[in-house]
Amino acid sequence: MPKHIPIRTCVACRETSAKRTLVRVVRGADGRVTVDPTGKANGRGAYLCARPACWEKGLKSGVLGRALKTEISEADRAALTAHGEQYSHDPDA
Repeated sequence: MPKHIPIRTCVACRETSAKRTLVRVVRGADGRVTVDPTGKANGRGAYLCARPACWEKGLKSGVLGRALKTEISEADRAALTAHGEQYSHDPDA
């Protein structure tokens, strides 16, 4: 029997993919919004594709804030924008 693979949806483009291929962003108990590299941090989570367009849409349109049910602070927004910029701008990546 094959092992179950958890599926998650990118909040920006609405594409579904394996949980491991998406990047989890979490709102912690302190209200800060950060990237969760482990995928296991406590708090409300949302997922984004590893594509610059999804990070840009998620932050600019407010869908990430709505998914996390919070207002993203300027400091957290800057950190998330910087993290999103590390992904390749190559459409085939």
